Amino acid sequence: MVRLWIVLGVAAAVFYIYSVADCAFFDRSRVRGLPKPVWLLIIILFPVIGGALWFLVGRGRRSSSGGRRIVAPDDDPQFLKRLAQDRDQEERIRQLEKELADLDDNGPDNDQTGRRDG
Repeated sequence: MVRLWIVLGVAAAVFYIYSVADCAFFDRSRVRGLPKPVWLLIIILFPVIGGALWFLVGRGRRSSSGGRRIVAPDDDPQFLKRLAQDRDQEERIRQLEKELADLDDNGPDNDQTGRRDG
């Protein structure tokens, strides 16, 4: 019977230390219910019950993407908007290059000075 009490005491101490450390280092934006310092106070004042409450109520669930939702590129409106802008910009560049090529082809007629006003 004494061994059982020793094992339970060690388990409670490990659980207490783990719950205090987990609460202390947990991301503040994911804490639910009460502010983080209040949770620490509850865990310290009521070691086993406070730790159990922390894990059941106060500790927020881990999101798969760290708070951001991952969207496929085909479903992301900002990505599609950037693609359209890139396509428009490339078209403008092609148009300007064509205009420059036309200007080079229609340059000064046998004028070695390069002046067009003469």
